Amino acid sequence: MEELPDIAAVASLLSSPARASMVWALIDGSRRPAGELAACADVSAQAASRHLALMLEGGLLEVQSNGRAREYRIANSEVACMIESMAALAAELAADRSLLARLPRKNSVQFQQARTCYDHFAGRFGVDLLKGMLSAGWLECKDQESEFQLTATGAEGFTEFGLDLSHARMQCRVFARPCSDITESAPHLGGALAASFLDICVNRGLVLRSRHSRTVSITPAGWEAFRRAGLFPSL
Repeated sequence: MEELPDIAAVASLLSSPARASMVWALIDGSRRPAGELAACADVSAQAASRHLALMLEGGLLEVQSNGRAREYRIANSEVACMIESMAALAAELAADRSLLARLPRKNSVQFQQARTCYDHFAGRFGVDLLKGMLSAGWLECKDQESEFQLTATGAEGFTEFGLDLSHARMQCRVFARPCSDITESAPHLGGALAASFLDICVNRGLVLRSRHSRTVSITPAGWEAFRRAGLFPSL
């Protein structure tokens, strides 16, 4: 019989509301010092240190020295995808959608409309973008929808956007897969392809990141580029 992965050990790392608050504060891919994470979790510096040590040991986080400061971030995209998926499930199971109710009022509409999930697009925009890629034949479902297959049409389309597909394929992660979305009832695109696409959109000025949150804004040039590519045919 195949040995059971130690799911319980991973789950126990997020069983604490304080630790869950810390990783959720890092879901945008940012690096934050322990003091800031302690404030996010509403715990003392000493308690935060213990929580962070557990998550470092468990592989959920990594730490980097920045001068005298130590800054923490989510260890990799697989961890981030797990956290986003768990958050989506938690919101789905909560009858009163309490997770969404706790979103800041001024950001809730934009948060649901367009944001990042670690290093790729999420929210309504991310979901519609994936639907557009599937409809335009850029991607096809593979392996019972656990992964997506890039088509020749998709390879041409992404290359026209300026994306380096060979670099994306060299990353040590799944190339293209569905990722659960916390505010939508459908997945958005995750994996190395999605991360590279976000990067190229930001670098080309098609998308603007918020400096203080996970939200993003699509520029007029961005909407025009997506329209020309056939990813949003209704535009």
